[in-house]
Amino acid sequence: MKALICREYGLPLTLQVEEVATPTIEPDEVLVKVLYCGVNFPDTLIIQNKYQFKAPLPFTPGSEITGIVTAVGKEVIHVKPGDRVAGICRWGGFAEFAAIKSTHVFVLSANIDLKLAAATLYNYATSYHALKDRAQLKPGEKLLVLGAAGGVGLAALELGKLMGATVIAAASTDEKLNLCNQKGADSLINYATHNLRELVKEITNGAGVNVVFDPAGGALAENALRSMAWRGRYLVVGFASGTIPAFPANVPLLKGASVIGVFWSGFAAKEPMQNATNIKQLIAWLAEGKIKQEIYKTYSLPEAPQALQALMDRKVLGKAIVQVT
Repeated sequence: MKALICREYGLPLTLQVEEVATPTIEPDEVLVKVLYCGVNFPDTLIIQNKYQFKAPLPFTPGSEITGIVTAVGKEVIHVKPGDRVAGICRWGGFAEFAAIKSTHVFVLSANIDLKLAAATLYNYATSYHALKDRAQLKPGEKLLVLGAAGGVGLAALELGKLMGATVIAAASTDEKLNLCNQKGADSLINYATHNLRELVKEITNGAGVNVVFDPAGGALAENALRSMAWRGRYLVVGFASGTIPAFPANVPLLKGASVIGVFWSGFAAKEPMQNATNIKQLIAWLAEGKIKQEIYKTYSLPEAPQALQALMDRKVLGKAIVQVT
């Protein structure tokens, strides 16, 4: 089979498509013929050996796939050959076939578009875990989403609206904010041209926001932290800016606020039943048309390095997809 191979840790353009053996499966695994693979920020980290999990060289990146089941292990009972599925893995997705733990494979109904599904589960599972399990977002609360035009940002925006929150979308360009507006954001902030804290204060009539969703980190983090209301919850989702912020501890103290870590991969590993429940809800909403990720561009398998580079360069609005076969 053809697969994108990382032979040494480095930047995306060092990756090459090669002919390799089709993976074999363990008794608790499923072999999937991959049709589409989503492009996710952790993919850009794992190829540089900067992620929480280390992949042994050589390996194939790619963590979110959709396709058709071709074989199942003897312990697998909930999927069968021929099923249309979505699968989530640490790596292995940018390949014509992927072996995935059966607990991380989900059957999709015939009315769900496989390309759209490959753009959905990873980002939405992260954002749903953040808003539902970690922040316990309530209807009527005010949610500030930083990096709102990225994959997890748009997912948080859409889920926040679905969960009854008032959503303030913050991004760095008017083009990105136009997309956020189309997705239903209640207010927009261009933090490249305006002061984030001042506009949040104006929008909320001085009350501040109940929840901050931050997948970017960097220089905006402290202003966003200071923009929280009493008992606010600051969700640390990631560091797409490349800079891990250092928070002044007196701010959450004075606001009675919480700074909450969101590590979805760890949650999925340690609480698989709750994670599966979340994903089944997302799949139901996807089938009902209540959530729909923005697809930025579809790349071929040989173009996968360019897709990863575009994500690193923060050019991707919504989600990039690699069509594998």
